[in-house]
Amino acid sequence: MSTPHETQETERDGAQVSTGTTDQGESAAIPELVIISGMSGAGRSTAAKCLEDLGWFVVDNIPPELIAPMVELGARSQGNVARIAVVVDVRGRRFFANLKESLATLDAQNVKRRIVFLESSDEALVRRFESVRRPHPLQGDGRIVDGIAAERDLLRELRGDADLVIDTSSLNVHELRAKMDAQFAGEEVPELRATVMSFGFKYGLPVDADMVIDCRFIPNPHWVPELRPFTGLNDEVSSYVFSQPGSKEFLDGYAELLRIVAEGYRREGKRYVTIAVGCTGGKHRSVAMSEKLGRRLVSEGVETVIVHRDMGRE
Repeated sequence: MSTPHETQETERDGAQVSTGTTDQGESAAIPELVIISGMSGAGRSTAAKCLEDLGWFVVDNIPPELIAPMVELGARSQGNVARIAVVVDVRGRRFFANLKESLATLDAQNVKRRIVFLESSDEALVRRFESVRRPHPLQGDGRIVDGIAAERDLLRELRGDADLVIDTSSLNVHELRAKMDAQFAGEEVPELRATVMSFGFKYGLPVDADMVIDCRFIPNPHWVPELRPFTGLNDEVSSYVFSQPGSKEFLDGYAELLRIVAEGYRREGKRYVTIAVGCTGGKHRSVAMSEKLGRRLVSEGVETVIVHRDMGRE
């Protein structure tokens, strides 16, 4: 990235990259960038506020073509603005159409960027808009659900490119802040962060999952009267689950698969992965498997958070 004072050309991955210098002739450090986007009503403002509280410089509803100049200004700040978060969404109307070109510009300038996408179910979004009695920004003369459908269509490609997808359908403000803290509070950014989430298929698939693992082939401890009241966190339940034919082999096989996937994610610069582990109710088998799988990932050097979405829901 260049400044008016001096530009140096360097080679990186075969491409010409400009690195600026300050008035004192020192190399200008390019700030780390997080782009927050997602569905209206899914919690973008809360996510942005959380990053602001963690010391990020946050700009809300910025036109995409201004992101690169913003990063350049941060590079001129002599380290005073090292981390920038911008909220980009459909409120920008015609400006939002320029986002793809703006992302390509950032990539060409070797800006280290991540996209956080806030997702939520149609039912949750409708409920939130109705509770505040505000129209959806894209509904026009139609209904709220029409605006939501139009927004999903506009954001489909961006969601596919996101580094981190957070489903806020069942989260309150404090739980969303906790998720953001878990991903961004650390001083050092790890090579890869994983969330291993147990869930119950009868409550629906997690929409923010990158991979889904099905444990329903394992006999269900629910049908063992002495184990039914407990969860997969209980040692006896866990021992029962992993004493069943194929359970240990299943764990070993998926752990090896995730090791290969993790290496690929690192090569591609993907820093976040959500692995959803499901059984019927999300109480016994998936919980026990998630705990074991999470520990395996930690032993492989992957910073891991284990979440039990549906435990206690029955």
